[in-house]
Amino acid sequence: MKYIKWGFFLVLLLAALAASAQNQNNLLLLEEDLEELAMESEEVNWEDELEELSHRLQEPVNLNTATREQLEQFPFLTDTQVENLLAYLYIEGPMQTLYELQLVEGMDRTTIERLSPFVCVKPVEVGKSFPSWEKLWKYGKHEILTRMDVPFYTRKGYEKAYLGPSLYHSLRYGFRYGDYLQVGVAGEKDAGEPFFALHDRKGYDHYSYYLLLKNYKRLKTLALGTYRLSFGEGLVLGNSFGLGKSFSIATTRYRSGGIRKHGSTDEYNYFRGAAATVQLVPRWQVSAFYSHRTLDGVVEEGVITSIYKTGLHRTQQEADKMRRLSLQTAGGRVAYEGRSLRVGMTGIYYFFNRMYEPTLRPYARYNLHGNRFYNAGIDYAWLAGRFSWTGEAALGKHGYALLNRLQYNLSSDYRLLLLHRYYSHDYWALYAHSFGEGSAVQNENGWYVAAEASPWAGWRFFVSGDFFSFPWWRYRISKPSQGMELRAQAFYAPKETLSMYLNYRYKQRERDVTGTGGKVTTPTYHHRLRYRLNYRAGVLTLRTTVDYNHFRQQDGEGYRFNRRQGWQCTQLAGYTLLQSLSLFLQGTYFHTDDYDSRVYAYEPGLLYTFYTPSFSGRGFRYSARVRWEWRNRIMLLAKIGQTLYQDRNEIGSGNDLITDNKKTDLQLQVRVKF
Repeated sequence: MKYIKWGFFLVLLLAALAASAQNQNNLLLLEEDLEELAMESEEVNWEDELEELSHRLQEPVNLNTATREQLEQFPFLTDTQVENLLAYLYIEGPMQTLYELQLVEGMDRTTIERLSPFVCVKPVEVGKSFPSWEKLWKYGKHEILTRMDVPFYTRKGYEKAYLGPSLYHSLRYGFRYGDYLQVGVAGEKDAGEPFFALHDRKGYDHYSYYLLLKNYKRLKTLALGTYRLSFGEGLVLGNSFGLGKSFSIATTRYRSGGIRKHGSTDEYNYFRGAAATVQLVPRWQVSAFYSHRTLDGVVEEGVITSIYKTGLHRTQQEADKMRRLSLQTAGGRVAYEGRSLRVGMTGIYYFFNRMYEPTLRPYARYNLHGNRFYNAGIDYAWLAGRFSWTGEAALGKHGYALLNRLQYNLSSDYRLLLLHRYYSHDYWALYAHSFGEGSAVQNENGWYVAAEASPWAGWRFFVSGDFFSFPWWRYRISKPSQGMELRAQAFYAPKETLSMYLNYRYKQRERDVTGTGGKVTTPTYHHRLRYRLNYRAGVLTLRTTVDYNHFRQQDGEGYRFNRRQGWQCTQLAGYTLLQSLSLFLQGTYFHTDDYDSRVYAYEPGLLYTFYTPSFSGRGFRYSARVRWEWRNRIMLLAKIGQTLYQDRNEIGSGNDLITDNKKTDLQLQVRVKF
């Protein structure tokens, strides 16, 4: 059996090496950046965003009628490119062909290739207005999507603790007519949760439902039910698409989508109520929103002591935390959007139904607590030729936050970026999410510089440096600290079907020495090196990825280093037949010394999902995915994956413990459109 597995892996590897002499086009940049993001934050849900981009492949945006909001949903477009494209259409009139994108200032070949699948060029319909309600319901498209996960192993929790079966299941229904109207509902049951029983007598453990109406006369957006909000740079409201640090300048920009639907199975990051944006006069918009929703948590003696964010209700202890508290939110925004200047003012007020007094450890001494809170901010964007300046200043009940981003485009092939953020150690903002080293907009001061260059055809270079400090303690560091992160990447695509890149990341931070109770802190040094080779031509897709990690930390004396390393090699092979049937096979071998030297390996998953598991220890990971589609009406997808460890006989701990060295999962998905 051991030799069969090694043989399977080597066959895939040799197939990629044999194909490397052929042609290839690079994979979508979004996939690469999401993979990088997953290495920093393993709890990421881009379900709604991936669904929207998937919709754009089926119904591309007409560039001749595109709005700034529609163009900003593409993370590979910079602010300057968006503005230059809108200016070109305003001055030159409607485009006749997509080839005219080459005439737009700042549009390079790579960006045009990435944008082309999502856009089209059609004549402008004179007098076009909001369609009739009869037309909406008659020609709108329905979609039903269901998913089931079947584990071929048993966790310890199913012996006594878990209250439901081990199957995961979700069901989503959506109705859509272009960008004008979207209506839908989604339900989800996690593995181990009961179904139509005990605390889930209504069936699914979680439901989300929404109605999103756009561009109805002066009403630009109306959201009812579950929705998301994001404005400015995310210092007040950041409930949207933000990739943060990656190997592209374009993706460092926070994408504020305004008011959007929430139709995913994420059980925490959303609002429930109503939100609307109205255009009172040209260039001026006013938004208002209200939300009332329940949250999971622990309430002791009438006081909220913790908020539970996982959405899991498998055990009685987890079920007892279900919907124990409520949170009300209200706010608004006034914004001006000119051709070169945009300014917005956002305010939000929110309060719990009880006092929120969590147990604050020393590193969390300045975290949010109390009952009533507010945030207010001013965001701005100014475009002047090759310069773009964006930023936001925000304050809350305690503290304040600042972010400024200056970009200069020497040409379409050369770009420079300078970004500064300062988030005070006592800034309270429950809904904030923006650029930073930490996961919260709090306790951080940093300078980020980046440069991007394409000096020759097929070549692209990127280099960045982030120099940050933390004014107060953080998790695993019992003093103010500082650090830095350096990134560099060389990308080469000699032909349309062949591309490759080599990137390097170095991060230095401080950490408490284990066992010293925080009395001794030393620097940590983390090196990551990755090489990836992509080949895609016609029906065949091949991708080889090799990673190497090196992590070291000084001992308590500061003289010797504790060194750990890890590496992985992943091979992907994909084949598409008649555009209706596709097969992906992937194999990974990983070998790491511990969790600090862990590795990540992205693999093709289900529709609207992004799966990048991390691995530590020594072993293999295999997966196979089959997708069949009939006339874009019925889609069947099945994926099976197995992780096999060679250095242990148990996987996990606590209720999640598996008394075996391997775990196998089967995932099934069905989509029907009509």
